[in-house]
Amino acid sequence: MASKQKILIVDDDENIAELISLYLLKECYETRIVHDGESALQAFPAFQPDLILLDLMLPGIDGYQVCRELRKDTSVPIIMLSAKGEVFDKVLGLELGADDYIIKPFDSKELVARVKAVLRRAVPPAPSSLPVPEQQGQYVEFPDLIVNLTNYSVIYMGHSVEMPPKELELLYFLASSPNQVFTREQLLDHIWGYEYVGDTRTVDVHIKRLREKINDHPAWQLSTVWGIGYKFEVKR
Repeated sequence: MASKQKILIVDDDENIAELISLYLLKECYETRIVHDGESALQAFPAFQPDLILLDLMLPGIDGYQVCRELRKDTSVPIIMLSAKGEVFDKVLGLELGADDYIIKPFDSKELVARVKAVLRRAVPPAPSSLPVPEQQGQYVEFPDLIVNLTNYSVIYMGHSVEMPPKELELLYFLASSPNQVFTREQLLDHIWGYEYVGDTRTVDVHIKRLREKINDHPAWQLSTVWGIGYKFEVKR
């Protein structure tokens, strides 16, 4: 029998935290609740959650800082919870490495659906689930860059680069069709799937993260095609 997926709930409102836990227990997840950022960072290595529900407005270390600290060592999925619905707050959360952002108050069914969607996206898909040119197998190789979808690894300038699954899949998809332009909507559909409830800003944030990890190379680069989308440009 498969073990239950574990979810760490970080919220200083005890009632909300307990309510979230009840929703998730009904869906057969294992949960643990902590009420501040420091406790979240302490609980993480022992509990080893498959996903974290992280409130932003926490006493002491806030949710943004917790996310920042976790992203130094792990790509565990993080869904931020916040009463702040401004675009700036959402973008900041995504740029820090959150996988999704839910505004309070939220519907229980939406929360559970978001949790399931993020957990599905966090599991490396079967090789056939992404459109891959047959002649390129499960990896693409360019000067100083190897992106391997079989073992989810990226080698850049001879060194391994850690990437969450969606960043790697986005890079692989673009690099599999060099010089082809994809709209943000196409990338959302191919990488995140039609069930994804986010918006095209998610693509922009992931491209930004990729550019921070792999700099432009004399032979290739991740290029913005203004007004359209992005491409993996191979320089001739």
